[in-house]
Amino acid sequence: MLKYQEIAKEIEKYIEDHKLQQGEKLPVLETLMAQFEVSKSTITKSLDLLERKGVVFQVRGSGIFVRRHKRKGYISLLSNQGFKKDLEDFHVTSNVIELDVRKPTQEAADNLNITLDDDVYYVKRLRYINGQTLCFEESFYNKAIITYLNKEIVSESIFNYIREGLGLKVGFSDMFLHVDKLNEEEAIYLGLANGSPKFYVESIFHLTNGQPFDFSKVTYNYQQSQFFIQANSHLL
Repeated sequence: MLKYQEIAKEIEKYIEDHKLQQGEKLPVLETLMAQFEVSKSTITKSLDLLERKGVVFQVRGSGIFVRRHKRKGYISLLSNQGFKKDLEDFHVTSNVIELDVRKPTQEAADNLNITLDDDVYYVKRLRYINGQTLCFEESFYNKAIITYLNKEIVSESIFNYIREGLGLKVGFSDMFLHVDKLNEEEAIYLGLANGSPKFYVESIFHLTNGQPFDFSKVTYNYQQSQFFIQANSHLL
């Protein structure tokens, strides 16, 4: 992790630890430079990163302010860190249905930029929020990158393990959103009627070097799931 990324992480932790609310002012640029003993350009890069993440906003001549106005229970559609952090105030658990090493489907191979002869970890699991079914998830992890998974890891946060256990740096993600109706298998897993509405997301997650390592297909329980997007001016 680069220095400006470390500082951004510390500033974000400071905001969370002190429960700062939307509109509250952060220390001025000079104070942050002295606190972290870095140059103005490094602090500027840190703040730009936090601004892109929707954590702060900067007003020329006035200062740096907290932007994030979190609503409990909402999942960010722009996050590339897994959704458990968005739901940290809730009890999120998993039921691992399948975990094995296998050859990828053509779809998974295409999205992971691998061949049909390569190995992937296949994960099928249900995620629960406060005991209620949140989503049904199927994931393919490139085994050449994600070299080890077990049921204990998959039952918790796979992304925490990828970052902390494997020391990998998660970069960006591509997401494809669908609105449809549940098929019979999905309805059974989610405890809903066949043909009920579904929100379905396909995601490809990449490391900072651009390598795709995870292709996931997640079907959400429409009764339990809520989402948010924080857009900056370049997205509008």
